[in-house]
Amino acid sequence: MSLEQTVNGKIKEAMLAREEATLRALRAIKAAILLAKTSEGSSGELSAEEEVKMLQQLVKQRKDSLEIFTAQNRDDLAMREREEIEVIERFLPAKMTPEDLREEVLRIIQETGATSIRDLGKVMGVATKMLSGRADGKEISETAKSLLSP
Repeated sequence: MSLEQTVNGKIKEAMLAREEATLRALRAIKAAILLAKTSEGSSGELSAEEEVKMLQQLVKQRKDSLEIFTAQNRDDLAMREREEIEVIERFLPAKMTPEDLREEVLRIIQETGATSIRDLGKVMGVATKMLSGRADGKEISETAKSLLSP
């Protein structure tokens, strides 16, 4: 079942259960799917990779907003963002633990033959493709930098 069909089903469930926060997040996902499907150059269907990328973008937007609302002591708005992040993350693949991420990045460093921080681009190119959806780009970068630094 596609993400769109799953989200539509979950929207009905959330409406019946009167779960406002869940419904709000699901509607945001549905809007993002429709926008992606109808955007210029789109084939009208989203691949699983595109769906994950879109969901990650939605989470990132909400985390950025959460940071701003927290800094401005707007707990009411920050709570809404936390709720939506929680719902959207249910549709993403399971996140890697820091230990697993370190292991994977170390393996990628060995495969690419990287020896110093100058080889970071080579490592990041492979790592972001392999770990897409399971780890954030920022986490991958920080881990790779720490492993490549003397």
